Amino acid sequence: MILDRPTINKVIFGLLLFGIGGSLASVLDNYYLQVGTTLAMLCAICWGWNLVGGYMGYPALGMISFFGIGAYADGIAQAQGLSIYLAWAAAAGAGALFALLLGAPLLRLKGHYFAVGTIASVEVCREVANNWDSLTGGAIGMNIPIQAGDPDFVGRFFFLAMLGLALLSFLITVLVDRSRFGFGLRCIRQNEKAGWMVGIDVFKYKVAAFVLSGVLGAAAGGIYASMVAFIEPKDAFDLLMTIEIPVMVMLGGMGTIFGPLIGGILYVVLREFVWASFINWHSGILGMIIVAVIYFLPEGMLGIKLPASLKWLRPTSEPSRAGQDIARSTS
Repeated sequence: MILDRPTINKVIFGLLLFGIGGSLASVLDNYYLQVGTTLAMLCAICWGWNLVGGYMGYPALGMISFFGIGAYADGIAQAQGLSIYLAWAAAAGAGALFALLLGAPLLRLKGHYFAVGTIASVEVCREVANNWDSLTGGAIGMNIPIQAGDPDFVGRFFFLAMLGLALLSFLITVLVDRSRFGFGLRCIRQNEKAGWMVGIDVFKYKVAAFVLSGVLGAAAGGIYASMVAFIEPKDAFDLLMTIEIPVMVMLGGMGTIFGPLIGGILYVVLREFVWASFINWHSGILGMIIVAVIYFLPEGMLGIKLPASLKWLRPTSEPSRAGQDIARSTS
C-alpha cells in the first residue's frame, strides 16, 4: 500500500470528522442521536456498496440482501443466547458466507444481467424470511432482546456502535483505494481483459470485493436489528433501500473515499428537510431534487471544482501513481 500526502490528508480529515461525531454523543438528545445513527448506518452500507458499484463498476442492486441477512443472523444468534457482540460477529460472518455463495455465480454475469440477479436476490431472501416460520418468525417477524439501560444510554450505545462500523468502513475504503487490490478493482471497471494482462486474478478480486461488501452490509444489519429489537421481512429486505444506497453514493461521488459520506449526509439532510417542510409531497419533491443533482453533477458533489487547498478531497487519478508502480511490479 502507498500512502501519499493527499491520502494522509484524507485519513486525518476523516478521523477528525469521526472524532467530532463521537464527542457529540454525550450532548445530543435522542432525536439527533437517532438521526446520527441512521446516517452512520447508511454511510457504512454506502462504503460497502462503493467497493462493488464504485471501484469495480458493477451495478449491484442487492446490498440490502446483505443487510437483511445480517439482521436475521443477529436475531437468531441472540435467541440462542449469544451476547450482543458475538451476535454482531455472527451477522458479519453470515454476510460474508452469503456473499461468497451468491457472488460465485452472479459475478460471472455483467451489466444489466448482474443487476437483475442481485435485485432478485433481495426478493428471494424476503420470500425465504416470510415462509421459514420456525427460524425467522415468518411474516409476523422476530423479537430481539432489548438492550439493557435507560433510553439515553441505549441511544448513545447504538450511535457509537454504528459510528464505529462507519469508521471501520472508511478505513477499509482508504486501504482499498491505495492498495494493489484497489488498483485491480479499477482495472476491472475499465477493462477486465487488461486486468488479466497485468497479472490480476479478475474473478478472485471480484469475489473478494463482493464478500467485503457483504460483511459491511450485514454488520450494519446486525447492529440495526439489535437497536430496533424487532425485525420483519419487509423491513429487513426493503427494496426502497436497494435504490437509495446507489443514489447516495452517486450524489457524493462513485469510486471515491469521501463520496459515500458526502452523499449520505446530503441525502439524510434533504430527506429530513423535505419531510418536515412538505409532509404530503415529500417523496416526489425529494425524488426531483435527487434527479436534478445527479443530472447536473454526474460525478457527484466531488465533481464540483474545488479550491486548490481542497484538491486532495478529489479521487485519485486513474491510473494512479500507486497503480502504475503496482502494475510495473507485477509485470
